[in-house]
Amino acid sequence: MDMYAVIASGGKQYPVKPGEVVRLEKLPGEQGDQIEFGQVALISGDDGKVSIGAPWIEGGCVRGEVTAQGRGKKIHVIKFKRRKNYRRRQGHRQAYTEVKISEIVAKSSGKAKSSTQEEAPAKAGSSAKSESRAKAKSSGEGE
Repeated sequence: MDMYAVIASGGKQYPVKPGEVVRLEKLPGEQGDQIEFGQVALISGDDGKVSIGAPWIEGGCVRGEVTAQGRGKKIHVIKFKRRKNYRRRQGHRQAYTEVKISEIVAKSSGKAKSSTQEEAPAKAGSSAKSESRAKAKSSGEGE
């Protein structure tokens, strides 16, 4: 199995592998600069072991190199209302940064949670609320 990770950048999440070139939202830096992503949501190792962050993996990071800064293909935004002589035409080119992923670093600190561990406290909290409501109703009826 290949090693891969899920990183967050620009409000989106991207699956990445070492050696892969990823096109992300515009990031500061020049071509050839090293960049490090600290918001890693998931890391899958070569051995098949998967670490999931809550929300991010502590000590986990993905390193890469900026290969290009550019602007995407032009899109045309057209607004039109019939019979009103209203026509607007506007163009847009989204800025991007291409990053070549060099390595994925995983430092397990034991803070990553599995999905079953997250569900257990949520259920316990909801039952505690229902118990307190039942006590309040029973004390209110006695008065």
